[in-house]
Parts: sequence; C-alpha cells; structure tokens
Amino acid sequence: MEQTMPVKLPPRLLKVLSLTVFACCGCQSMSHKQQQKLIDARHHSGMGFQKIHNGSWEDAEKLFTQALNKSENDERAHWGLAETYWNREKTTLAVEHMEQAVRLSAGDPKMVQRLGRMYLDMGRPEEAKTHSLWALESERDSADAWALYGDCLRAAAGTTDRHHPALQPALAAYHRALALQPDYPKVQQTAAEIYLQQQRYDRVLATLDRLHDTHGVDAASARVDLLRGIALRKEGRTDDAKMSFRRAIAKDGSDPEPLIELAALELKDGKVERARSALEQAAEIAPELLKDGILVAELKDAEQRIAGEPAGKDARQRH
Repeated sequence: MEQTMPVKLPPRLLKVLSLTVFACCGCQSMSHKQQQKLIDARHHSGMGFQKIHNGSWEDAEKLFTQALNKSENDERAHWGLAETYWNREKTTLAVEHMEQAVRLSAGDPKMVQRLGRMYLDMGRPEEAKTHSLWALESERDSADAWALYGDCLRAAAGTTDRHHPALQPALAAYHRALALQPDYPKVQQTAAEIYLQQQRYDRVLATLDRLHDTHGVDAASARVDLLRGIALRKEGRTDDAKMSFRRAIAKDGSDPEPLIELAALELKDGKVERARSALEQAAEIAPELLKDGILVAELKDAEQRIAGEPAGKDARQRH
C-alpha cells in the first residue's frame, strides 16, 4: 500500500490559518458575551416594567438605566426609559428613547403606536398619523391603534367646525376601535365630543348612556356628565341636565363650565339665588370666563325684577 505523505503547509499560510481560527473563536466568545449582556439587560427591563406597574417610577428609571448600561440593544429598556422620562415631563428625551425602541424592534406595532401617541401629545399630528397607519399595517385588530388614528383625525378637524370633512373618518376609526374593544371609555367619550360638535345630541346621549350602563354613573368622569348635561339641555330636558351638571361639579370642583351651565339653567327657571351661588363658584375658579358679563347682567336683571315685585307674587314664583 502506498503511504500518504503529510502535506507541508508554507509557514505564511499556516500563520494566516491560525489567525483566522483565533478570530473565529474570538467572535464566538464576543457574541456569547453580548448575548449574555442582552439577557441580563432584559431581566432588568422586566423588573423595571414591574416597578412602573407598582408606581415606583424612580426605581424603574434606575433599572432601565442599568439595563442600557449592560446592552444598548435592549429595545424594552429604551421603551421603559421613555415612559419614565415621559412621566417626568422630559418629553424630548422620552421621544428619543422611544424612537430607539422602535428602530431596535424593527417596527414593533405596539411601540410604533406608543411613539405615535407621544408625537400627538407633543403637538406633532402628522408624525402621529403616520405612525398610527404604520401600526395598523401590522396590527389591524389593535383598538389602541385605531383610537390613535381617530385622535389624529380629530386633531386635524378641530373643535368648532361641525362640517369638517375629517370628523366622519374620525368617528369611523373610533367605531372600529369600539368594535374591537367595546369597553373603551376614552374612545366613547371622544366620540360623544364629536357628536356634540355635529349637534347630533341623540347620538351623544346614546353613546354616554352605554358608558353609564357599563361602568355606572358614579364611575364616569366629570367630563362625561358635562357632555351629557349639555346634550340634555339641547334636547329640552332641563331637570335631567341640571342633575348631570351637579354630578360633574361634585366630581371635579376645579372646572367652571358645569357651574356656568347650571347657573344659566337655574336663572332660566327663576332660581336666582341658586344661579348666583353657582356663578360665584365659577368666578372663583376662572374669573376670565365671565368677562363678557352676559350671564352676570341677566342675573342682576332677574334680581332687580324680583326686588320690584310684590312680596306675595315673589313668594308664589319661588314656590
């Protein structure tokens, strides 16, 4: 049998092969270290989100910062840090980290949607709309993404023009959100705002009545009671409107609008003292709202009329 002679490699080639093997081993070792750092970072991120859930924002921020010190590639750490900055009203830093989270996640729809919401809250509606549509491309069954899209259209429409062409598409987006998530108070309330703007008072009441049926009257926000009161007033249901305004006042004593609405109805019904009381409370909260003096003048006229009437007639009116 013929004996195979060993192949003798040139020294230079042997050196190159040795360096290549060493480099490959080094890359594998480095990759393993990076993976371990990313695992550690995500562990810290998970704890950070738990802290947010518990309301411990400072602890959460520390954990997210530690996570990014371990690995800059942890998209959840960027997201979490964005939320902590947003909570502290450091909106520019929050958006920077949220943009990083979106980039590292390759456009995760939940992160895209959250970034869009930040853009909208910062007054950047076009970027917000772009991100809402981007999120919907990947997740058509996301109620939050449809709500964001509706909010973007609503922002474009404004709050004064009842015929603005963006209002109906906004309502359509909200209806899609509610079809996916029927119990969505924020969307129900905003849809009611649009119906009120369009002077569709029956739709306002139907929408808010469903919200009341689900959560109960006491759990609804003061704004819901105010909107419902205005719609009831427009429908001529004065007593029910007063009741809604009183509920709104009880829930949020810092809003002068339901007080002014109530004062106007009390004055219309001849309840001058009640009207004065409500108006005085409103003036304490926001005196600038009464600058036009119309309601104040009406109140004074009513007081003068009552003061000039015979006692018997005045007593009969109050009864």
